[in-house]
Amino acid sequence: MKLNRKLRMGMVGGGRGAFIGAVHRMAARLDGEIDLVAGCFSSDPEKSKASGADLFLDPVRVYSTYAEMAEKEAALPADQRIDFVSIVTRNNTHAAVAKVFLEAGFHVMCDKPLCFTLAEGRKLREVVKKSGKVFALTHNYTGYPMVKEAREWVQSGKLGKLMKVVVEYPQGYAITALESATTGKISNWRMDPNVSGVSNCMGDIGTHAHNLARYITGLEVESICAELSTFIPGRLLDDDGNCLVRFSEGVKGILFASQISSGEENNLNIRVFGTKGSLQWFQENPNELVWKKADAPQQVHRRGNGYLSAAAQGAARTPFAHPEGFIEAFANVYRSAAIAIADAIEGRKAPKTGYDFPTIDDGLAGMAFIETVVKSGKAGAKWVKFPKF
Repeated sequence: MKLNRKLRMGMVGGGRGAFIGAVHRMAARLDGEIDLVAGCFSSDPEKSKASGADLFLDPVRVYSTYAEMAEKEAALPADQRIDFVSIVTRNNTHAAVAKVFLEAGFHVMCDKPLCFTLAEGRKLREVVKKSGKVFALTHNYTGYPMVKEAREWVQSGKLGKLMKVVVEYPQGYAITALESATTGKISNWRMDPNVSGVSNCMGDIGTHAHNLARYITGLEVESICAELSTFIPGRLLDDDGNCLVRFSEGVKGILFASQISSGEENNLNIRVFGTKGSLQWFQENPNELVWKKADAPQQVHRRGNGYLSAAAQGAARTPFAHPEGFIEAFANVYRSAAIAIADAIEGRKAPKTGYDFPTIDDGLAGMAFIETVVKSGKAGAKWVKFPKF
């Protein structure tokens, strides 16, 4: 990281009972380069204080509101205040929280999706540009070593000219989380359009599928034909979606995301087909990347081995045959962003190759994806051009 101290992190959201907050804290601490020193962990001041006590933080630096946190942290001496904030709140608050901290002079890590709407995201990008601060988005699946290897294969021309991309994200948890069909009660905040936005399934996990395809292939979506469905009675947003995708460079694609696929756990996977061969990667078996050719047996490349690219080896923490997974992938995003933050603190220029973490632009691409899919679905599965973001 090239800094003679640990980075000081603050957190907004992620208090008692919040799964993703704990994930972010574990990931941030994994490499011993970041300490959590402050936070506003809930919109409920008492819950925020209790959550801070659970984490053994100084009570003075556990705040009742995120605005109070930004103001009071900014007023602290430079050697005490937080260096960056991690935002792990619900979708409809991301932009407002990020804006306050950026304008107070802090770098930002933000959970996905970027914000509530594409228009809101565009405004936030202007704030990021004006602030000059690092803004990283935790699309964590980009952090897996073998995803980085897959990207290297595409960039090096190993697959030849790309022709087709198939990316899937089936889950089945919603089947066992049925709310009463008679009351119509919303059992998950992601199904509330006032909190989640215009989409549930595509906004929650479909964006991961889109981001994974974009990261590995380097292709941009040009248009989408989508069908969205709501199978669970009483729900207001989609719980399943199927998309035909036209990518740049004439590449065709299929993307589906589902939360009602019975028996599936978290089966994000991608296959990329080119003129010289194809690759496939499954998140539930993340340490393997499969290479296939028409005239040869398939090959399985495994994480941690010396035959992999520098990017893949640099993202691995343990020797081969010692599995790595979800937390480590999150940690790789944090580590890459930490390098950028340390460079900014020390006044160092960014490397020519840039930094390997999702940015505000990746977040805007995700918001454009969500809104295009919903627009196509509402139009009866018609082709819709992807907007500029």
